[in-house]
Amino acid sequence: MLGAVNRILLGLAGLVLLAAGACLLTGSRPLGGRHAPLLTAEARRRYGHPEGWWWWVLLAALAVCVLLALWWLLAQLRRSRLPALPVDTGDGAFALLRGRTLEAAVAAEAGALDGVAGCKVALRGRRDSPALRIALELEPHAVPADALSGLADSVLTHVRTSAGLAELPAEARLEISSHHARRVT
Repeated sequence: MLGAVNRILLGLAGLVLLAAGACLLTGSRPLGGRHAPLLTAEARRRYGHPEGWWWWVLLAALAVCVLLALWWLLAQLRRSRLPALPVDTGDGAFALLRGRTLEAAVAAEAGALDGVAGCKVALRGRRDSPALRIALELEPHAVPADALSGLADSVLTHVRTSAGLAELPAEARLEISSHHARRVT
């Protein structure tokens, strides 16, 4: 939710800056009309280098900044989760397994392991090379090695065989849930 708000606010700020730049470049009235240059010859001599290469360097730096901003914008719009995964049905056709469904199934199966208090799963990567990111919340008495081996042996093996994948890399992050001591009265 916070990421969406962040992207919306950054998008609005970008649109405001784009509109301001367009107004400046189209020659609005405060600059002296439509055909007046942005910088007069005197201003260019006063702020520029005597050889004249300074302005080309400035324009190149501004172009690099614009390209970096566009690259960043495209990176923000990219989806981080895999929406669907093709599964071979055995008759030469493929069925699409929704990513959220696979995530929910893995989370339910991993959450049923002994010592696991909660689980969050994200399916990432591309269709030809999917990967799982798993966040396990362990109970205070749980042994992390046992929970990790149960995850690798039963849950991930079951996911690979049911989805028909030769390999499914997974990254597991373990966190122990906090427990508070009881009050003694």
